[in-house]
Amino acid sequence: MKQIKIVLALLMTCALSYGQYSKDVSNVGTTAAPFLEIGVGARAIGMGGAFVATANDVSAMYWNPAGIANLKNIQAIFVHTNWLVDITFDYAGIVFPLYQYGTIGLNLTALNMGEMKVRTIDHPEGTGEFFDARDLALGLAYGIKITNRFALGFNVKYISQTIWKEHAAGFALDIGTLYETPWKGLRIGAALTNFGTDMRMDGNDLLVYYDVDPYQLGNNDRIFAELKTDAWPLPLNFQLGIAYDALMSEQHQLTLEVDALHPIDNTESINLGMEYQLQGKFFLRVGYRNLFLKDSEEGFTLGGGIQLPLMGRIQGGFDYAFADFGRLQDTHRFTILLRF
Repeated sequence: MKQIKIVLALLMTCALSYGQYSKDVSNVGTTAAPFLEIGVGARAIGMGGAFVATANDVSAMYWNPAGIANLKNIQAIFVHTNWLVDITFDYAGIVFPLYQYGTIGLNLTALNMGEMKVRTIDHPEGTGEFFDARDLALGLAYGIKITNRFALGFNVKYISQTIWKEHAAGFALDIGTLYETPWKGLRIGAALTNFGTDMRMDGNDLLVYYDVDPYQLGNNDRIFAELKTDAWPLPLNFQLGIAYDALMSEQHQLTLEVDALHPIDNTESINLGMEYQLQGKFFLRVGYRNLFLKDSEEGFTLGGGIQLPLMGRIQGGFDYAFADFGRLQDTHRFTILLRF
């Protein structure tokens, strides 16, 4: 009972701290660093992004950092995603268990749009110059078990966005909780992600010449000035999930999960997911993202994976996920997960 009260108190704290951002409108396109909302790992995406209450591998640093507190060995993950319109998305992370002192982890997220031509009205086919746009996030995660059933985790991130000669930077914090209920196989997880500073673009291309008084003859009309852009908040999101191991035996395991999402830059939605394991080596996953979300292009997801011994005690996991994006191109995610 004491653990349940702790969980409810933390969940209420997260919800209240988040409530100030809630509005009746969707707020789509009103946040900085939207790449932080791209899900990590083929396993979680195959389950429709319903993973906050499962979160039992290294990818938990993204979904719910409390999950890494339950890991018993070193794990590393490498993710590659062919994102929309030839954008590439990559993620790498590693966790180190410290036993009774918790678990620490490092993670890197990178999104790259590649080089593009600089086009103007006078030169619609290009000026001969090229520019690129890229995003980066570096994270340090920590998770610890408060009791044998309750875990708490944090992920501190440095965030950077660059487009040509403009740059923005900020910091964010993810907070997660994970509770294993007394009912066998039933877990409750919650995560408040991307709580941090606003981000504002600045750089050399915002320096301009300015004439303080264009009607005054003989004045200096080439005074340096800087254009100031607006600052935008990060894509704050509160996600609450319930997972249940409906089937558990030596040969088979079936996990079901449902997550509710409450983001700052969109309407509320629900993610549904399922994972079937055969002998702990073969995996089949199916899910549905953004159920009830207004004007969503995302929906059905499907994935699978295999886990095999590599060298000595090293185990290798290879996962794939397909995600339907409606009128946009479908996405394909590939993940390599190593256990040492």
